[in-house]
Amino acid sequence: LTAASAGTTWMQEILTLLFSLGDARPAKTIPNWERAPWLEQIYCREALRDSGSPRLLTTHLPAPVLAPALQRSKAKVIYVARNPKDVAVSFYHFHHLAKFLPDPSSFDAFLTQFLEGTVHYGSWFEHVKGWLGQRHLLDILYVTYEELHQVSPAASPSPSLSRCPALTALPPQDLRGTAQRLSSFLGCPLAPGTLAALEQHCSFSAMRDNAMANYSLIPAEIMDHSQGRFMRKGVVGDWRSHFSPEQNALFNRRYQEEMGDTELPAQWPMA
Repeated sequence: LTAASAGTTWMQEILTLLFSLGDARPAKTIPNWERAPWLEQIYCREALRDSGSPRLLTTHLPAPVLAPALQRSKAKVIYVARNPKDVAVSFYHFHHLAKFLPDPSSFDAFLTQFLEGTVHYGSWFEHVKGWLGQRHLLDILYVTYEELHQVSPAASPSPSLSRCPALTALPPQDLRGTAQRLSSFLGCPLAPGTLAALEQHCSFSAMRDNAMANYSLIPAEIMDHSQGRFMRKGVVGDWRSHFSPEQNALFNRRYQEEMGDTELPAQWPMA
């Protein structure tokens, strides 16, 4: 579960490797939309009919739409959140590729729509707050895009997350540590070599070059690949190369209005 452009593909690949016990063959031979079908797509029911257990599902649906059904199920939910400034930049570039989305015009115009919540799937603020509000109602684990990034052992530890029951005592941010948390949450033991396979296959460069993950198989009438690559940069803080000082100040004011009193899984650097 993610808001748009928040790390969906990365989590799909990580979960594929976890459930295959480190065997990268499924991730290299089966498109990710078949391994973890999109709940809101018409093909999902048929895909699930042919799949075994455990089943992986992907969605951007907001909590008011999906949470009531999940509350009546035994599903385990993983919610991936990301700094909304990086989300806005990533989603803007995706609009250039996706022919099923409107022309984003300028970044300034798109950012206005993003802050107003008039982009596809609605408000980022409401999406995150809605799913954070489910933490006592669902079997849910919150993960941030930022904590998936590998850092050196000398890096500073993550901010305290003790206010959120599902996110306590995190180690320094890294893919390996997050995979261990996911393994524990899902009851999926880490097989020997799985962590090494994860770090190799789920690096940005590996996913960018993997046709089963990079959406290069999508027909040109759906995604205009001449406009760029779906796997664009995969970095933290790319918003700094896009935001003007005025845009940054406007975004920070809106962010404080919307999220100032919210118990977030992490505090993103907004400066």
